Amino acid sequence: MGNYKLLALDMDGTLLTEAKEISEPNKEAIHTAIEAGVTVIFSTGRGVQSALPYVEELGLESPMVAVNGSEVWEAPGKLHQRTLLSADLVEKLHGIAIDLDSWWWAYAVDGVFNRDNWPDDLESHQWLKFGYYTENEPKLKKIRQTAESWGVFEITNSHPCNIELNPLGISKASGLEAVCKLLGITMSQVVAMGDSENDITMLQAAGLGVAMGNAQERVKGIADMTTVTNEEHAVAKIIHEVILK
Repeated sequence: MGNYKLLALDMDGTLLTEAKEISEPNKEAIHTAIEAGVTVIFSTGRGVQSALPYVEELGLESPMVAVNGSEVWEAPGKLHQRTLLSADLVEKLHGIAIDLDSWWWAYAVDGVFNRDNWPDDLESHQWLKFGYYTENEPKLKKIRQTAESWGVFEITNSHPCNIELNPLGISKASGLEAVCKLLGITMSQVVAMGDSENDITMLQAAGLGVAMGNAQERVKGIADMTTVTNEEHAVAKIIHEVILK
């Protein structure tokens, strides 16, 4: 076994199949890695509420990076740190969605809000991330350019047709760095796996950054290596052929 102590996994498009399931080979390999002393964590754009069922399925008791780094959990149910977006910024981002007739969503500590359940009082919620989805490329480009011009966001995506906005400096990499400090290890001892723009920072910062075979081309371009797709048990492959080799 090499010097890798931590495996950081994106969820959608990486650990999970297109049916949003953890394959048996991936599940078995994760348990094998944990038994060998490797810490396995989720580093996801999801909120903790939608990640927890998978944490429980795998029986993980490890830290977690959620909402692209806006939350870092020391263990399930034990928050380590949280970074918020102001309600004023969320209101401005919502205004862009309305003006451009784009689908939007926003993660808050108490849930996910969108066009179907948008709250009247934004100040009564603690906001973590704002997102847009549109298949109209010029519209998507305009949203990104506007958000970039404000200079206060970390701007990524988790799909070619969306944009995700976190507070500037908050990313999966910043979340992973916090986890490494908690565990007393270095980023050089981390293997990170992902498929989208919101994974780029952690793939670059990790000792080994692995792009999925189904990853966006930009992600493949920055990764140290590219593996098979999320339908081909990529996590199991990396565990057996790289981490435990």
